[in-house]
Order: sequence, then C-alpha cells, then structure tokens
Amino acid sequence: MKKITLFSDGSALGNPGPGGYGAILRYGDKERIIRGGEAHTTNNRMELLGVIEGLRALKEPCDVTIISDSSYVIKGINEWLEGWIKRNFAKVKNPDLWQEYIRVSAPHRIEGVWVRGHNGHIENEQCDVIAKEEAEKFKKGLNN
Repeated sequence: MKKITLFSDGSALGNPGPGGYGAILRYGDKERIIRGGEAHTTNNRMELLGVIEGLRALKEPCDVTIISDSSYVIKGINEWLEGWIKRNFAKVKNPDLWQEYIRVSAPHRIEGVWVRGHNGHIENEQCDVIAKEEAEKFKKGLNN
C-alpha cells in the first residue's frame, strides 16, 4: 500500500457562516492540493469535509496518516466513531459527513494525528490559508 499523508484544515467565517477547507495530499515528493467550501456551514463540517475530500481523491487503497488541528476530527476518527456507529449516530453532530467519511475511508488504513493549530506546523498553516481563502470566496460570492 502506498503511504499517503493527508494534511487538512477547515474554516468558517461565523459559525455558521461561509466556510472553506484545504487539504494537501502527499505521496513521496508529490503533492496535490484539494480545496472547496460551502456558503453556509460550520467550522467542524469544513474540518471533516477537508478530510473526506482528500480521501475521495485517492484512486487506490492507501495507508493514510491524517494530520489535523481539529480535535473533533481526530478524536472522532480514533476514539468516538466506533461508539457512534453502535448508537446509529444518535445525538451525533454531522452524521451525514461521518457516514460519508466511513464510506470514503473504507478502502484505506487510517491513522489520525492531532497537531496544535497556529503553532508553526508548515502544512497545517498552508491548509489554514487555503481554507480561509475558500471561505472568503463564498463570503464575497466569488465561488462560481
């Protein structure tokens, strides 16, 4: 299996408000940037959507290390998801996205790693800039 690193971040201008996500997929010395957003969303939805869209871009099963500053996403992946599935996502926020995460992550081996945000982690800072740019596009109506 290819070893992939997926760096991801999300942003919402207001919570809810216009939002964006940015992800960097890295395989060896190759990188691909994934970006997007929504007109009315939350920060947590964008954090998770960045991971989902990064995984969706993979064309074959991979060994994926997801690096994010979102405790919600990393704890969801590493700790909470199994219990949420057993409870059929009762009282879970964003069940639609978590179910999509399950679908797109199924072919892969996933490890989630939390990093402190705005702490000089180069790729996390890059993803943050991309996510904010995407959110600004939606705020200004430039997302066409």
